[in-house]
Amino acid sequence: MPSDMAVPDVSSLPRTWRPFGARIAVIVLGTILLMLCTFAWLGFDPEVRAKFTFFQRSTLVFLGLLAGSVGYALGRSRVVASEEGLAVVNGYRRRDYEWPEVLAVHLPPGAPWATIDLADGTTASLLAIQGSDGDRARGAVRTLRALIDR
Repeated sequence: MPSDMAVPDVSSLPRTWRPFGARIAVIVLGTILLMLCTFAWLGFDPEVRAKFTFFQRSTLVFLGLLAGSVGYALGRSRVVASEEGLAVVNGYRRRDYEWPEVLAVHLPPGAPWATIDLADGTTASLLAIQGSDGDRARGAVRTLRALIDR
């Protein structure tokens, strides 16, 4: 480890990481889109609103709920390090790994998110540690490496 980087504090477990930029984007863009659609609908004349069929309205509501569920899944992604191991929540799926199962964590330059190497030869994505979060993501990877190495 380079000498200019501080040794991460691994004594305070459990530790949780969540995506920062992606959560902000989901909240801000989702709110703007919801407000835009609401104001557009309210701006229509009653005759124009009456021309929409039940199926068309249902389709719009369904697409809005679908977009909301995707945003919620991204926003709820997290990685929790505890004494027992690593809990990874990617979207709506949770996986628990014991520390001996986790061999390494990687966040190559340009990668969208971090990945962990597992003892069975597979890898798992960590959507909570987004490469676009910059120093925040690199710090999370350093801390995870220190936890894996201990």
